[in-house]
Amino acid sequence: MNIMTLNGYKAKIEYDPEIERFRGEILNLNGGADFYGKNPDELREEFKNSLEVFLEVCKEKGISPTKNAGILT
Repeated sequence: MNIMTLNGYKAKIEYDPEIERFRGEILNLNGGADFYGKNPDELREEFKNSLEVFLEVCKEKGISPTKNAGILT
């Protein structure tokens, strides 16, 4: 398994031959967040975008983005 890290968050990276893209899944979140890219640079950019959207939604809902962290105060 390949791991990519961004701002302390880790994502599992795999290649999906059916769509000919790399797929990343951000780990240890309280919900699902994945992203796709044709190459490492595109994958890193999509990781950043996906994480930003996920974190913003969590902030709007007042919940922690990570598992078992509870409600934000």
